[in-house]
Amino acid sequence: MNARLNAFWTTIVVVFTLLGLLLTINQVFFLNLLGAGMLKQQFLYYVLAVFLSLVFVVLPARLLDKRRLPWYDIVLFVVSITVNLYLAVNTENIVTQGWDYVAPTTAQIASFILWGLVLEALRRSAGLAVTIIAFIFSVYPMFAASVPIDFLRGLQSDVTTTAQVHAMGVDSILGLPLQTAAAILIGFLFFGVVLQQTGGATFFYDLAMSLLGRARGGAAKVSVVSSASMGMMSGSAVSNVLTTGPMTIPAMKRSGFDGKYAAGIEATASSGGSITPPIMGTAAFLMVSFLGIPYAEVAIAATIPALLYYLGIYTQVDAYSLKKKLRGLPSADIPRFAPTVAAGWPFLLALAGLLVLLVVVRREAQAPFQIAALLLLIALARKQDRLTFTGLRDLLVSAGKTISEIIGIIAGVGLIVGGLSMSGVSLSLARELVQLVGDNVLLILIAGALTSFILGMGMTVSAVYVFLAIVMAPALVQLGVNPVAAHLFVIYWATVSYITPPVALASFAAAGIAGESPMKTSLVAMRLGMVKYIIPFAFALNPALVAQAPLTDVVITLVMSSLGVILMACAFEGQLIVVKRRLTTVLRVGGLGAGAAMFAPELFSSLVGLALGAVIVVVAVLTQPPTDAPDDETSVDAGAPASA
Repeated sequence: MNARLNAFWTTIVVVFTLLGLLLTINQVFFLNLLGAGMLKQQFLYYVLAVFLSLVFVVLPARLLDKRRLPWYDIVLFVVSITVNLYLAVNTENIVTQGWDYVAPTTAQIASFILWGLVLEALRRSAGLAVTIIAFIFSVYPMFAASVPIDFLRGLQSDVTTTAQVHAMGVDSILGLPLQTAAAILIGFLFFGVVLQQTGGATFFYDLAMSLLGRARGGAAKVSVVSSASMGMMSGSAVSNVLTTGPMTIPAMKRSGFDGKYAAGIEATASSGGSITPPIMGTAAFLMVSFLGIPYAEVAIAATIPALLYYLGIYTQVDAYSLKKKLRGLPSADIPRFAPTVAAGWPFLLALAGLLVLLVVVRREAQAPFQIAALLLLIALARKQDRLTFTGLRDLLVSAGKTISEIIGIIAGVGLIVGGLSMSGVSLSLARELVQLVGDNVLLILIAGALTSFILGMGMTVSAVYVFLAIVMAPALVQLGVNPVAAHLFVIYWATVSYITPPVALASFAAAGIAGESPMKTSLVAMRLGMVKYIIPFAFALNPALVAQAPLTDVVITLVMSSLGVILMACAFEGQLIVVKRRLTTVLRVGGLGAGAAMFAPELFSSLVGLALGAVIVVVAVLTQPPTDAPDDETSVDAGAPASA
């Protein structure tokens, strides 16, 4: 429970969370419980009145401030409610009388207050760096005409008009990011919290243990699978590390894994959650709105890259375990598969139901609420681990904190969109980028990757995505990159900073749990996550990797790229996992080249890579002795772990 919250403020968070959920359910299910259907802007103001206000209750002004709720946070909470309710009540006037440009004095004052509230909420939710960036873009229209660079010069607005457009226009705070968050993301965030709070995290860990615990290097393989499962629910790399890391990292170290390697595995596996279907992260839902396609199409497009990402991690773990002669976990520590599945049937049913509703029925806004309601009913009804009143209260507090934090980020990101839109600069940036690189697709991909990575060091993935979806993605599309691939490219490279120095938040969090050097852990995580650096370029040049091609091409590309990932992973660790042979330096270099060739968009290069890979395997078998290591699917006693 949040240390800032006494019984009264805990009750406030619970009540506001319920109000926000009911408000969203009323909107997405078209219930019209409040009478006639609300205008879109009115609904968004009500969402801000609930969840933006909660930011000042659940998140302190200073990160380490553990005091009870101070008076100024209470003032901000009340002011946020008041301002947003005022704007909600006057939504019809805003729309019909054009208040976003010509507004009465009270509305002008409310606009400045909302602008400031959103920036402060963003600072608490995402940090100072992204807030400074959002502030600069939000005031950009006030001096856009004076910028000396031609393509950055835009339309200029006075300070009052700028505030009014930010607060009452449809392209800034109330823009596409918040529209998507309110209509779709709130439901998925609530579903993720329900899944975790009702025992989903424990179930997926136990399921991974029962399936992979006995395998060679079983503790690490359990970490990969369970972290991937948790990542789908949370979409946050750092929170995923902090949730599963205390279980997986000590287990890996006890099994003989080096501490840096164990932390690197956890960080790399956890950072893949925001790119893993079916739930993914915030940026994926924003991508739905930017592209105007169903969420199911985004999830399908992201499936093969996510599969390749985790295949690369898993294969490296297996090769490392072979090299270090690491065995599986003790049988006594491994839960039995059948009882585990029997106990966790509600979670399997929930994921299956979610997939059906997303892919078949295509109700992405309604699906998470329906499945969350099913899980809650089961949790309240079943005798084993029944959800108590206290548990339900904690669930709602957790949901309120999670949703309000994301709403705070998304509303702040809207200021970036608003500043670019208001000044008209967003229309010229993509055009200038295309002119700068000519027809060189690879050059703009490299520029996009570096930009995404640099921005990702100081901004959230969703903030990076929104900015580059306006600036970079259109330029990629103009140069012939598939639109879905272009937007996924930005998301992938925005997540790279979680495991790449100098920031590497996921790696640093895992290193803290393992008691290892953060920088050395980051370097290990980079090697384990090598697919994340390669696959975005591959699917940008070959849309079959994101299922944007005929089925035959998709299948061939999947097979070739999977073999390429396995070969490259084995080359990184210096061990061929199937034939159990060591790879010399020359064979490792050849394996990396062959694996990369199998990612090429044309079939000839893939076949050349496949042939070279086959030669490497044959040479290794003929020239290298078998690796003296335990078979896969082997368990040993707890008292005799292999040494790393």
